[in-house]
Amino acid sequence: MTTDPTTTPRWFALPLLALGMLGFVCAWVLAALALERQCAWLAPLAALDMVLLLGLSRWPAGATRAGWAFAATAMAIVLANFGIAAGELGQGFGLRPWESALMLGANHAWTLLEMANSPLDLAFYASGLLVALVAGLNARRRGPSVR
Repeated sequence: MTTDPTTTPRWFALPLLALGMLGFVCAWVLAALALERQCAWLAPLAALDMVLLLGLSRWPAGATRAGWAFAATAMAIVLANFGIAAGELGQGFGLRPWESALMLGANHAWTLLEMANSPLDLAFYASGLLVALVAGLNARRRGPSVR
């Protein structure tokens, strides 16, 4: 029995997804700290990035790709918001964002994020999750072959 290489998930798909998600989170946090905004508009881009990474590793389109893309996007939103809160709080104390993140508790971060995120930011986060689901479910159609 042979398996089709285009429908068999690769072993490196999930580590690639985790590394890509962490890289996107770092870029999101740096952009937000530099612009002094939440940069919630990056959430749909994060979703597209997660789907692209799964597609590059030949993860088949469908419910599992959509689920992994949704989970990675949700984790990116949470980690980016936590990093932004830690970075903003740490600046006042002269700490780097990762130093401040180690001292920031979940309740304090939640309170800071409730104050920082507007309804428009929440809409961007929701649209990012929706983009992850829809793009993960849909397979990219191949163009016509030259052969």
